[in-house]
Amino acid sequence: MAYWLLKSEPFKYPWEQLVQDKRTFWDGVRNYAARNNLKAMKKGDLAFFYHSNEGVEIVGIVKIVKEHYQDPTTDETAWVVVDVAPVKKLNKTVTLAAIKAEKKLQNMALLKQSRLSVQPVTEEQWEIILKMAGD
Repeated sequence: MAYWLLKSEPFKYPWEQLVQDKRTFWDGVRNYAARNNLKAMKKGDLAFFYHSNEGVEIVGIVKIVKEHYQDPTTDETAWVVVDVAPVKKLNKTVTLAAIKAEKKLQNMALLKQSRLSVQPVTEEQWEIILKMAGD
């Protein structure tokens, strides 16, 4: 299993909307590195759901429930989506400030490639963030 981080602006698609929808396709990715990360995702992988721009915090965990396929919001064949479903809301959100303050997370893609909307997370980083969240 691999771990990931997916960014969403809360005013466009917040965690609460995903919980209500129960499942969605992750669309709108228009960066080749982020697209390649979507293509690398496997059914059953887990991802942190990160509120970007406002909130700037990890709020929950999602599961990849369908591997990549053509993005239905565009005719351009370069772009793909995956389907995700909520797993759980974190006991305590983990803010960007808290991640920056944790020495063991200094190499996290969230800090190194801050504009990338779909990012890999190492198993060690995953476990540290879960601990920070009280999960």
